[in-house]
Amino acid sequence: MMTLRAGWILTQRELAHWAREPWGPIFNLLFSIMLLLVFGFLFGGAIVVPGGGDYLAFLVPGMLALSMMFGVERTALAMAADARKGVTDRFRSMPIGSASVALGRVGADMANSAVELLVLILGGLLVGWRITGQPGAGALAVLLLLLLRFAMLWIGIFLGLSFPGEGATSAVQVLVWPIGFLSTAIVSAETMPAWLGAIAAWNPLSATATAARQLFGNPTGVTEGVLADWAVWLALGWPIVLIAVFVPLSARAYRKLRT
Repeated sequence: MMTLRAGWILTQRELAHWAREPWGPIFNLLFSIMLLLVFGFLFGGAIVVPGGGDYLAFLVPGMLALSMMFGVERTALAMAADARKGVTDRFRSMPIGSASVALGRVGADMANSAVELLVLILGGLLVGWRITGQPGAGALAVLLLLLLRFAMLWIGIFLGLSFPGEGATSAVQVLVWPIGFLSTAIVSAETMPAWLGAIAAWNPLSATATAARQLFGNPTGVTEGVLADWAVWLALGWPIVLIAVFVPLSARAYRKLRT
């Protein structure tokens, strides 16, 4: 209980920082909206969705999943900055659980993620995207998107604690951009060369994007393969695996942190 209480207090600390300086989350949100508009209206007319369907309806759930992955960068850089400035050392000297600092960061980021996801969904509806699935299925899609963000945050915490110097930025960018775009978030894996499409299909981001499309009632761009039959289960399983791996690694990195 003490760990959870300390985590909640640190969550409030992070939220208070954002209330005073909201530009970071705002710019991240605007960046995701810009990508949606660029791919939806600038390139969308040249992209054909395998299996048929409107590209905008295909794109929006993919952009929602991609935006959940972008949370890695903000979390990693914040953890690295706290370690570099000695803030984390001060927390470690206090009588609080070793998980409290990470829980505080995750709690604040998940609150921000929920707001960001809501705004992006409303933005998608404004530009013509529609949810045609059942309300319960749509709610499950939102939960799977947030589960992906939760898993990504623990990767960000691990990277921030493991690379507290200036290398944190490079480490996160190397992770986010290739993995984020080597997926089915923007285009179907079936339009890629076979070997590249196979890699994209097994990307955890692809599972969540495809599952969200299925649950929202949108075209998936998948006509065969593992994503055609198991996308929802993969969207549940991949984040659980990532959480199981990176929570212990984050705890180990926190205990071994040197500033």
